Amino acid sequence: MIARASKLYLPTLRDAPADADAVSHKLLVRGGFIRQLSAGLWTFTPLGWRVHRKVEHVIREEMQAISAQEWFAPVLTPLELWEATGRDKIPELFRLQDRAGRKYILPLTHEETFTFHARELQSYKELPQSWYHFQTKDRDEPRPRAGLLRVREFIMKDSYSFDRDEEGLDVSFRAYEAAYHRIFQRCGLEYKAVDAESGMMGGSASVDFLAPSGSGENTLVMCVNGDFAADLEVARAVPRAPEFPASLDKPEEIETAAITTIDALANLLGIDAAATSKAMPVVKEDGTVVLALVRGDDQLEIFKLISALGADVRPATPDEIKNAFGADPGSIGPIGFGGEIVADETLREGQFVAGANRTGFHLRGVEAGRDYQARFADIRVPKEGDRCIVCGGELSFRTAIEIGHIFKLGTRYSIPLEATFLDEDGQEKPLVMGSYGIGLARVMAAAVEQSHDENGIIWPAALAPYDVHIVALPGVEEQAGEAARVLSDAGADVLLDDRDRRAGEKFADADLIGLPRRVTVGKKTLEDGKVDLRDRATGDERRLDVSELGKEV
Repeated sequence: MIARASKLYLPTLRDAPADADAVSHKLLVRGGFIRQLSAGLWTFTPLGWRVHRKVEHVIREEMQAISAQEWFAPVLTPLELWEATGRDKIPELFRLQDRAGRKYILPLTHEETFTFHARELQSYKELPQSWYHFQTKDRDEPRPRAGLLRVREFIMKDSYSFDRDEEGLDVSFRAYEAAYHRIFQRCGLEYKAVDAESGMMGGSASVDFLAPSGSGENTLVMCVNGDFAADLEVARAVPRAPEFPASLDKPEEIETAAITTIDALANLLGIDAAATSKAMPVVKEDGTVVLALVRGDDQLEIFKLISALGADVRPATPDEIKNAFGADPGSIGPIGFGGEIVADETLREGQFVAGANRTGFHLRGVEAGRDYQARFADIRVPKEGDRCIVCGGELSFRTAIEIGHIFKLGTRYSIPLEATFLDEDGQEKPLVMGSYGIGLARVMAAAVEQSHDENGIIWPAALAPYDVHIVALPGVEEQAGEAARVLSDAGADVLLDDRDRRAGEKFADADLIGLPRRVTVGKKTLEDGKVDLRDRATGDERRLDVSELGKEV
């Protein structure tokens, strides 16, 4: 196929948008691949849509390879399905009503819809089933940013597996996991598959596929020795040991009026900040106040706490803190608190400074087990300087883009939506489900983040909108057309730049758009019948006969 640039819409720009920070945001706009309609709403131009469709093609081939069946479900979804699963209160949901007052949502994902259809599965003989589709998702994102990385509308490939038991789910899950590895490898991405937090999706386990990049919403934690990798939200790590002051036989009260930070508290007492504890009260949906405790130099990882409690929580208000602890925030601690306490594992051993539950006072020498009872769990956020839990090696922290996520849902959706089947033993049982998502635009953005230079994008071959960019200089239009025909006959998709533009503009656009190969047809071609073939990634250039192009590209 030959596409003539003179007939195409190729709106390349010299400068990036003023609000663009992410490389992918800058280059996809400058290269004419996307255009913004509103905050978080992006239109794909013909050039950008070709890349999007290339991602879709790779995914579809790998879905078919594991016998997944393609569907196409509506975006508009009855609210009652989400009410049944308890997900109707998610703040990012777009909600609307029709003229008759019936309530709908624009879903972030389609678990409810496909579980509804799976109710037609009657017998174990029909299982397993694996279904997928490509569909628009909407998200009432409060802070859209970074081009395609945080948006309000996007297309996702989401899949759903239905099995009779956990053993069957494990088989389906591993098949999808292997397929995702093949997809991202074919897309030319550097990525890591790691354990992750299931979040609003629920379920017993999930694996996140993270692509390291200069911009992104996730943090990939990895051991430099390769023994450990995880998303920051679930990563475990070994912090440095605190320097404790001398032990006390019992807690000792000290006045700390006007002290508002851990660092100020540590400076006042002349101690290591790691020898203090930080009280983080939260409230469950039933109104119960729970005290989360972490080391003073650590931060609370809310997703870990939610997992430990098995319930969603929110931060306690100042009034709720006062009622539960009898003191203002900043002076609260575990001693004397009558509710549940979840303490980080780092507080299991040693004596720490903690709030006294008396405004303006703290306690020295507070010891778990002796002075208060707590349930221990890993609820801290790993940080620079921590060590690997496997080998003790150094940990690295890399910004990453989540390009895919797979979940073991179990019966999280099938039970509330009454999706059951008759098993071989004659018993009616709920379907056991898995869910598997890929954000196509995020794959595009990750490819650009990982593969570019100062001149523009360097597309992986599988994602490039065209295979070869022919730059035709003035006076050699016939020879450029011949080169395009040779390449097209060999099966390549060709972008022929036949525009009436200066050579410098054409070369700049070629580098910016970033096709894998560039062929330059110039006046010297009239003399020797040869053209210059340049590799966009390496910069290597060779001169060869037009007739040789087909076997070289």
